[in-house]
Amino acid sequence: MLLEGKIAIVTGASRGIGKEIAKSFIAQGATVAFTYISSPEEAKAVEEELTAKGGTARGFWSDAAKFDDAENLVKSVLQAFGTIDVLVNNAGITDDTLLMRMSEDQWDRVVDVNLKSCFNLTKAVLRTMLKARSGSIINISSVVGVQGNAGQANYSASKAGILGFTKSVALELGSRSIRCNAIAPGFIETEMTEKLDPATVQGWRDTIPLKRGGTPEDVANACVFLASDMSSYVTGQTLNVCGGMITA
Repeated sequence: MLLEGKIAIVTGASRGIGKEIAKSFIAQGATVAFTYISSPEEAKAVEEELTAKGGTARGFWSDAAKFDDAENLVKSVLQAFGTIDVLVNNAGITDDTLLMRMSEDQWDRVVDVNLKSCFNLTKAVLRTMLKARSGSIINISSVVGVQGNAGQANYSASKAGILGFTKSVALELGSRSIRCNAIAPGFIETEMTEKLDPATVQGWRDTIPLKRGGTPEDVANACVFLASDMSSYVTGQTLNVCGGMITA
């Protein structure tokens, strides 16, 4: 029970990696407030699934890209649970195309959801964490943010921005015992990859030193470590969860 007694916010947790992070946090004793932007019915189903084996999870509708939504989310979580110990900025989208074909809207939306959301939520939780003189902020980036990728200029820029943001927050808040780290997942197999051509997916696996795609649980395990007191002397770092795709 590495997270027993901790209150965590996980954004974008109605499916995929975010949902697995929430599930792992609950298994380790945390209370989880997760955000969704889909239907209330779907969120209720996720809530019931997360709490099926005990523990507490509550869904909150919130658009992470909007500053006021982030402020209102934090107020609601504080009213419900009293404090916030951990923030996982996981909300993210892709809208891929070559730069020469990319519209301004495609650029703005991806940067707002992926990068601005980290600012919005981090800013919103600061007062609570500063008062407590403790906290762990975990930003979900990507190996694409480390090394780039053709056809993903908007996504790569947003995920690279998260890395610089993480380092700056760590330097600013370290003296208050607030830690900030990033996780850069590689090729993670989710519901989305199940819809792709199996030969294509296997081709990607073959390029990875560990010869497999990652699982959402692989990313969630790294989140548990960074959220827990086991990583109390780790801040300003990027943990690549990528099976060896990048080694520097």
